[in-house]
Amino acid sequence: MPPACAIVLPAAGLARRMRGGDKLLENVDGMPLLRHVATQALQASDHVAVTLRPSAAERLAVIDDLPLTILRIPDADEGMAASLRAGAGWARSIQSSALMIALPDMPDITAADFRALIIAQAKHPDHCLRAASADHVPGHPVILPRMYFAAMQALQGDQGAREILRAHPPYLRPLSGQRALTDLDTPEDWDAWRKAQG
Repeated sequence: MPPACAIVLPAAGLARRMRGGDKLLENVDGMPLLRHVATQALQASDHVAVTLRPSAAERLAVIDDLPLTILRIPDADEGMAASLRAGAGWARSIQSSALMIALPDMPDITAADFRALIIAQAKHPDHCLRAASADHVPGHPVILPRMYFAAMQALQGDQGAREILRAHPPYLRPLSGQRALTDLDTPEDWDAWRKAQG
């Protein structure tokens, strides 16, 4: 059977705001963040892809033993759209009914969150879905049904799927606390997050 919902982790960015570090290699629960998020995603879907620059050897090394698909992004300098185009093309090729875009720099999203979002979107399969904080502030991940894959493949630049979501307002599915909003882009973000973890 075609997968109900595939998951793409767009990991082809340069993490420039880390000032020389790589946020996706930061330690979370004893493993690099990228591996942590990929492992959570694989507990929710058998079809997970990670987008990477061709030169991203260190990122590849932390996930290359996992049962997922690597999508090489030679035009990654364009921005997020390059990853989303590749993700949508991959999802179409495996005949997925929907595609979750899960940012790989969000360490608080759990496998249970991924599963809850997939189940919620399946109840409204023709609509987009977006995770939100407990107080309903829109965040990530986002799920787009198959009917929008062609629009994803036409995206340009670094705006992600913003235009699609603006044209087709998503259902909001709150997650506990603020974890749908917690992405860690700078050393200061990481310091604050680690202090909050105790």
